[in-house]
Amino acid sequence: MAEEHVGRTIIPVIMAGGSGARLWPVSRDTMPKQFIALLGGGRSTFQAAVLRVVGQGFGRPVVITSDAFRFICAEQLRAIGVEADIVLEPMRRDSGPAVAVGAVLAQARGGNEAICFATAADHVVTDDDAFRADVQAIGELASAGRIMTLGIVPDQPSTEYGYIRPAEERLESSGTSEGGAYAVSSFVEKPDRATAEKYLADGYLWNSGNFAFAPKTMLDELQVFVPDVVEAARKSVAASRRDLDFIRLDEESFAASPQISIDYAVMEKTTRAGVQRATFGWSDVGSWGSLHAVKAKDAENNVIEGDAFVIDTRDSLVRSEGPLTAVVGLSDVVVVASEDAVLVASKVQAARVKDMVATLKSKGHRAASEHRRHHRPWGWYQSIDQGNRFQVKHICVKPGGKLSLQRHHHRAEHWIVVHGTAEVTVDGSTKLVHENEAAYLPIGCTHRLANPGKIELKLIEVQVGSYTGEDDIIRIEDVYARE
Repeated sequence: MAEEHVGRTIIPVIMAGGSGARLWPVSRDTMPKQFIALLGGGRSTFQAAVLRVVGQGFGRPVVITSDAFRFICAEQLRAIGVEADIVLEPMRRDSGPAVAVGAVLAQARGGNEAICFATAADHVVTDDDAFRADVQAIGELASAGRIMTLGIVPDQPSTEYGYIRPAEERLESSGTSEGGAYAVSSFVEKPDRATAEKYLADGYLWNSGNFAFAPKTMLDELQVFVPDVVEAARKSVAASRRDLDFIRLDEESFAASPQISIDYAVMEKTTRAGVQRATFGWSDVGSWGSLHAVKAKDAENNVIEGDAFVIDTRDSLVRSEGPLTAVVGLSDVVVVASEDAVLVASKVQAARVKDMVATLKSKGHRAASEHRRHHRPWGWYQSIDQGNRFQVKHICVKPGGKLSLQRHHHRAEHWIVVHGTAEVTVDGSTKLVHENEAAYLPIGCTHRLANPGKIELKLIEVQVGSYTGEDDIIRIEDVYARE
């Protein structure tokens, strides 16, 4: 997409490495909420976040994510026609190190004249034009040495958000936003209900987690308060390497950074903080309760999605991604059914789903972290059935997709094509396999599957052998440079 420069160019830094555990079982480590079309319309919140900062005064985006999500990011960017610098964190270190890396990269690209805008990939904004106007306004203030954030005017005493107390000092900008900008008196953590009610009455704002700053300003403040974060960011960027279309941060350098949020690292300590009252609707969709708040509802204030039905139920969210789900005679509940897990929770305590996920992980439940559908750069596969000495999978290969050239020590495989055409290579011999045809791959053979067509290739894979785990894959060659 071509950039439209209006005034000073702002370099967006989109943080897309979170796990979204509070929206389990739909959001899991292998496919977190920012890459899921939670609000319908076919686009994920990540794609929506990117499109909000393309053109109209914004430069080429920088996306900071984890190695596990690199191909998902790339595929979703291609789907919306946007090019970006995708930066891979070797491990999760929270928003502080991510912002530091973004500042280092923005400074290298734009020098001391650059303005950086750090934003989360998993939030919902209801008015993109107002959002862009607000960002341009705080960008001007950031150029004068402020670290600016966008504060949301609360509509309820929420206990799920951090709060910002504006100071009396007003900050002037020539921007077009209608929101007022002020110095910050203090940042405060998520309160209890009574404290949240007091904050609402006293004019506090919700902390939206959007920040605009000159890279030098942010790096100077990080150097004062958390020098280890700056050092790790500079070294990991300096020693980074290109991997296909990705920028891979140096693992050893990045690992030296403490794990800390940008709020703890800088915003709660700096005297340079400013806040603009946002003029757009916003939600971090951080729990099923907050997702219920932003969704369209029926006459009984219910959100009903998928193959789900309710009787005498109100103020609830019921979602099914698999089995028929029926709810009778309940209020203020969340019921979410996926293909392999069901969540039932009080809506008021829906944020505690994160604690449940932690408990499931501690007990070794794979469903706590993994979906049945596993996404790969060539498409996806999903386990249908598994038992002693066999496993059945549904495999989808996108047009032009190609699996690695590989072999297995412990299993043979049968591929039955049900849609499209497969290009199958076995021990150096290649043939086309069409719908309702099959290919057999004996134990130990060298093989590869590819989709040479223009439509999706779908097939059923039947594995038979003494061991059917994913770690029985010996990769010989891979176009996606996976180890």
